[in-house]
Amino acid sequence: MTKRRLCSKELSQSLEPPTKRFRSANLDHLSHLSDELLLRILSHLSLTELNLARTLSRRFNRVAGDSQLWKALYYNRFVRPRVARFPGIDPSSAHLPFSSKLSRWPEDETLAKSEKETNWKFEYKRMHNWAKGTCAMTEIHVADQPPIPPLLVCLHDGIVYTADSISGLRAWSSKKERKLLGSIQLERLPEVVPTAIAVDTKSESAGSDLAIHRVVLGFNDGSFTIFEFALSTGHFVPIFTSKPTNEILTAVAACLPYLITTTATQLLTIYKFSIERESTENEHREGRIEQPTPLFEFKSHSVLPPVALGIRSHPEYITATLAFATPTLQTGWKATVQEMRLTPEGELLDSRMVSSSATAHPLSSSLPSSLQSSRASTPMTSSISFSAASPTYTKPTSISYSHPYLLLSHPDNTLTLYLLSSTPNSLSISAGSRLWGHTSSVAGAHVGNRGKAVSVTRSGDELRIWDLEGTTTRSSQSGTAVSVKIQPGKASNMTSVTSMTDFEDMTVVRGWIGFDDENVVILKEKNLGTQNLVVYDFT
Repeated sequence: MTKRRLCSKELSQSLEPPTKRFRSANLDHLSHLSDELLLRILSHLSLTELNLARTLSRRFNRVAGDSQLWKALYYNRFVRPRVARFPGIDPSSAHLPFSSKLSRWPEDETLAKSEKETNWKFEYKRMHNWAKGTCAMTEIHVADQPPIPPLLVCLHDGIVYTADSISGLRAWSSKKERKLLGSIQLERLPEVVPTAIAVDTKSESAGSDLAIHRVVLGFNDGSFTIFEFALSTGHFVPIFTSKPTNEILTAVAACLPYLITTTATQLLTIYKFSIERESTENEHREGRIEQPTPLFEFKSHSVLPPVALGIRSHPEYITATLAFATPTLQTGWKATVQEMRLTPEGELLDSRMVSSSATAHPLSSSLPSSLQSSRASTPMTSSISFSAASPTYTKPTSISYSHPYLLLSHPDNTLTLYLLSSTPNSLSISAGSRLWGHTSSVAGAHVGNRGKAVSVTRSGDELRIWDLEGTTTRSSQSGTAVSVKIQPGKASNMTSVTSMTDFEDMTVVRGWIGFDDENVVILKEKNLGTQNLVVYDFT
């Protein structure tokens, strides 16, 4: 069958080029928008949608990584829920809008910086890892054998300070390089060995090059030495050494010019220093400390280890706190806190004690004139009525105090949280809130100043992060809801760390644990006695 010939009309239509059809859905309207408008559009996306938008193009990846976007996400996830817990705020009806202006959010002083310095995307990632317990685990080798007395450890501002009778005082970086920053041999070894360590909470950190930490070491002869450590040079400089008293120091706390010490014979002493600073030609500030004035001495016969010391500075007075556990016949062990308030000149305003089953009871309704002298001996006892309905707790393995939180760990796989309320006229402690979640004996716990705590088991195979805000108002059965188990990933490929197989030999935790905004650090001991600092990095 022959093909039909096209007519003239059909032939003219076939010679014309086909008309292009554009679909309106394929039109790129976003590419013509400015970065400011695109940033405003991306601000309405969720975290998942924002991460998907970053994969579209280089421009989207750049705009979607803007600090203001991640600052708003940080606020909505990590700040708004905490603000909603404040007394008097209804979480369901409270209007808590986000402001992009430079603001100081509740207890987030470390983030109150200029926008050029704060990487909000990094801060969001860090807090997300904390919430999920995701981290990388590395190790720092610090000793080949367990020293006697045991190794002392303290963490402050990313620096881990260790002291022992073999290697002296050393400073390690807990950041990504994780290296030895500086060390100093103790002159009076081996006759005089360190038994207590603390870092001044007011240590200067005015920039990385000028940061100076003051470390206090207590010894078994009752003396203590204050060192200044300059992060820029890595040098320790002893600036003061006290006279020996033939008493073994068991704990120290420093908020210079005030210092608190406790001894094995249950003697607590409060000192006040006179510190002067002067600048040299090299612009290195050197400190001079004169002989301190012992303000007060408190003697007790019922304070048993472990103990926790704290000191807070107010414009009108100084508050020194001693927390410990006391045994009772009917209710086992319970928390007891004694608080001493002093004027900046060193006069004792009052001394009061509170138990976990009673309200605060002042040691004396009216202070005698003998207490107004520069030295006074006050017994650390008080007639406290105990409630028969108080719960029974086992002897705590550790006590950590950071006002207003008091945290005790127990060998029965639990922790107990108390909330202290301190005013110039009263001191009270809440009922203990039992925290469940561990599956073996808890060796140690540490509570920070922003409602976060970390605990570790005796074997060191289980670490948990606790959100303590609002815990005391919940039922004891909901304690596991405020904790997350730390789940470390692979160890970093670094020369200063060991392989993951080496952690199998680390079976004992001596009870020390500390953490800051980025890391959790614990002290572990291998079967042969090797001492190691294990760092869990959440960045």
